[in-house]
Amino acid sequence: MSGQGRPSRYNRSFNGMVGALIVTVLFVVSFVVWRGLFRTDVDDTPVAVDWQESVKLAEQADLRVVHPRALPDGWTATSTDLSAGDDPRWALGVLTAEGDFVGIRQQDSSVDDLVDLYVDEEAEQGDDAQVTSEVADTWQTFSDDGGDHGFAAEIGDEAVLVYGSAPVDEIEAYLGTLTR
Repeated sequence: MSGQGRPSRYNRSFNGMVGALIVTVLFVVSFVVWRGLFRTDVDDTPVAVDWQESVKLAEQADLRVVHPRALPDGWTATSTDLSAGDDPRWALGVLTAEGDFVGIRQQDSSVDDLVDLYVDEEAEQGDDAQVTSEVADTWQTFSDDGGDHGFAAEIGDEAVLVYGSAPVDEIEAYLGTLTR
């Protein structure tokens, strides 16, 4: 009669808790590995966007955005961002044939703010570059320790930044294709 009316109990110990935790972690890790074995390759091919349609929309909104006349062969536009209104902004992101990123940012902002945001807060300013384009012939240059480069110009009240991880000569060639 000594056991009646009392709930059954099991021995609890720190070692038992650690053992249960280890079993749980091993189960989760095993599940992740098992799932990975049967997973097919993920298609990470960039999806192209119709950047020229965004340029047409900008023109209809009376915005003169900086854009290439055409993308170089093998380059793919992967993103656009267009905002009209009180604070108009334009962005175009492309990947080179080698998969390096090059972006354009245009907005009513300072060059320094764009460089801090899209190149690096610690970006170093280099010598001005002379690249003939329909947008500007003289571009301020910036680079960071991670290999990103930026070329900036002020056009009226707006700043334009062309930046990315592509080699400098490819970005400079891209600058030469820019128009408004």
